[in-house]
Amino acid sequence: MLRPVRFTPGRLSTTPQWLSSLQAKPAASLLRPQLPMKVQLPLQLLPRLFSTFARQKQDVFHSQLEDPSAAAIFSSLQTSPSVPQTLTEKIVQRYSISLPKNKRVRAGDYVTLSPHCLMTHDNSWPVALKFMSIGASKIHDPHQVVMTLDHDVQNKSESNLKKYRQIEEFARKHEVDFYPAGRGIGHQIMVEEGYAWPGTLVVASDSHSNMYGGVGCLGTPVVRTDAASIWATGRTWWQIPPVAKINFTGTLPVGVTGKDVIVALCGLFNNDEVLNHAIEFCGSEETLRSLLIDDRLTIANMTTEWGALTGLFPIDSVLKDWLRSKATEAALYRLSELSDKTTYQRFNHPRLEHLFSSPLSADKGAEYAKEYFLDLSTLSPHVSGPNSVKVATPLDELSLQEIRVDKAYLVSCTNSRASDLTAAANVFRNAAEKNGGVVPKIAKGVTFYIAAASLPEEQAARAAGDWQILLEAGANPLPSGCGPCIGLGTGLLEPGEVGISASNRNFKGRMGSTDAKAYLASPEVVAASALNGRITGPGWYNRPEGWSGVVMGEDDGVKKEDTIVNTQVALETVLNQMSKMITKADKDFEDNSESQLIEISPGFVEKVEGEIVFCDADNINTDAIYPGMFTYQDDVSVKKMARVCMSNYDTRFSSVAQAGDILVAGFNFGCGSSREQAATAILAKKIPLVVAGSFGNIFSRNSINNALMGVEVPRLVHRLRETFSEPKAQESRQGITEPSRNSVPLKSPSSSQDAQQGTTELSSLGVSKYEKLLTRRTGWKLVWDVRRSKIEIQEGEGGPIWSQKISEIPPNVQEIIARGGLESWVKKEIEAAP
Repeated sequence: MLRPVRFTPGRLSTTPQWLSSLQAKPAASLLRPQLPMKVQLPLQLLPRLFSTFARQKQDVFHSQLEDPSAAAIFSSLQTSPSVPQTLTEKIVQRYSISLPKNKRVRAGDYVTLSPHCLMTHDNSWPVALKFMSIGASKIHDPHQVVMTLDHDVQNKSESNLKKYRQIEEFARKHEVDFYPAGRGIGHQIMVEEGYAWPGTLVVASDSHSNMYGGVGCLGTPVVRTDAASIWATGRTWWQIPPVAKINFTGTLPVGVTGKDVIVALCGLFNNDEVLNHAIEFCGSEETLRSLLIDDRLTIANMTTEWGALTGLFPIDSVLKDWLRSKATEAALYRLSELSDKTTYQRFNHPRLEHLFSSPLSADKGAEYAKEYFLDLSTLSPHVSGPNSVKVATPLDELSLQEIRVDKAYLVSCTNSRASDLTAAANVFRNAAEKNGGVVPKIAKGVTFYIAAASLPEEQAARAAGDWQILLEAGANPLPSGCGPCIGLGTGLLEPGEVGISASNRNFKGRMGSTDAKAYLASPEVVAASALNGRITGPGWYNRPEGWSGVVMGEDDGVKKEDTIVNTQVALETVLNQMSKMITKADKDFEDNSESQLIEISPGFVEKVEGEIVFCDADNINTDAIYPGMFTYQDDVSVKKMARVCMSNYDTRFSSVAQAGDILVAGFNFGCGSSREQAATAILAKKIPLVVAGSFGNIFSRNSINNALMGVEVPRLVHRLRETFSEPKAQESRQGITEPSRNSVPLKSPSSSQDAQQGTTELSSLGVSKYEKLLTRRTGWKLVWDVRRSKIEIQEGEGGPIWSQKISEIPPNVQEIIARGGLESWVKKEIEAAP
């Protein structure tokens, strides 16, 4: 049996040091100690560079705080300790360092974080290369770092095995916790081994770090450069996102799961309502008790697909019961003398009692940017797709279409825990009762793949007999890992095939061919579909009498007549309204004011200009920008990166776009996975600036860290669409659309005819001005005057000229970009440290 390995001689002891002194320490002692740092990142490291709207300015920079003559003035401007905080803000407060005295963090603040833990997976070796390239030789805090191998575990090539050996040797050398290939998916390990601890802030170099919110842990993704910075210094930067509150009412009906909840949320609120927000899920005790921990993990996991940066559940009685069971289980492992099992150091009853004595929760009157509600009792099983999470259809409607299934998947960190395997096995058990006790086989022509989220989850399924039932039905077992969920290994979708999966992401082409269709559903629906050969359910859900649709909308969903209003609640409501009015007034004033010229740091550009190349699509994801087949290849040349840049969006992009062009795209550009090559590939193409209606947060972070500049200018996107799209198409445009060729597979280089079409005047080719082109040379010019924080657009030769103010770039951000990104910045700081 593969067990977690901690490469620390003598690390294990009968009684851990922190546990022996538990009763004498305050609650903060249960968190990882904040060790002194040799290198310090700036407190307010980045502004909202990817925005045209003026943001609330930061209170103060470090240099100002260190000036005694100014410190007294600025200290009087700090947020009052009495200001109520959300649960998100409270957790960030705990892990923010070098805050001004009495500073209470709020959404929008830039903070320097020392996270409780950081997880890296197959990308650990690229992170290690960055770590070593910046001159670091020792991981700052080995207890802060966890390494897992989970993405490409089916790949037995010598190059991949070599990388895995390098990661394991690096982990051994630096004495960090390491989990080998086959042990489980990293996110599942972080939860089941207690690294993702309630009330803490945990990051990982993977976009599904949101999953930790299912156990009350604020989980959010970072990118490889951030990971290297944390290894070297223990710290990184973060801007606290606006916080959205999702209030659940009612209780889940029989036959409806956590997967149905998040699939429905993605499909019902599908106009980017929570894009780049932190989410806090709330509800009455009765409501939340209908959402077990496995349901919560699934919901939190897929808040990534919903566009959010976190998905946080409260520390409540359901979580407490789960934690107690984990502590009991860990104690049993300890008694069995499994000397390499360290789970009991994290899961134990004394630690839990300390946690429960003062659990974190949101303050009454805490301010939320948005509030939505969903009545769980009105929800039915839903299916996502095809090929988009923004399309969710009730199962009873979709099943009428008799959609055939070629492949079914019960894999990934989203829905492959023991409870999910039980649900799938019960579909076949129920069918066996009608088949003389014989477990029926999956439908002819269907291949059903299963892989547990971790080895312990598989062992639990085996002990319950569920694993055997699924194998007897004809399921194909795969090693515990990501596999087909991310388009790696056995069982990918072929052209023309239809797949249904319990995983989290069904972008076109992600799980195989772009000529295939991918749907997402709960484990029981996946199993029933595999059994019947078409998308259907097990029949466990019965629609209530009088049902008229899913009840959802804005605000908290509580009927006013059911609300008991007292003086305190009324006062909190008034104060919140006043706070929002003041914030809006500040923003309006800044938007309408003429900013002074800003200082330009040495080495930073004063002006960027070029011709606009327009990629007219929203939700262009990172798979489309940089093909997944190259993501874990560490030897891709800059020339090749440039050639494949945007090739999964448009194979013609390489021949149409030229060095020095300004790339303009639609809204939510760079959503999806956390691959940093989405930014570096654009740089390899020698494109200095990306402009979009809005950016996916993970892309924004990668861009800054790798010195790719970007700004949000919605007005420019609208003007381009007004000019180059047919009027009728403009009138019928409804919200944000996903590009029809998002994640197209890499094909052969464009033909000379394609190249000619990309660079020749459209009129000479007989192409209409309004003809839909994925990538278009517009003839428009853009000039960004950095010192004046202004862009100027000329709409073609002799065309109208207009300008717009954008957000300032303060000196600390300029310095990072001028040095070539965060990696180079950290390297310089290490070299300059005494």
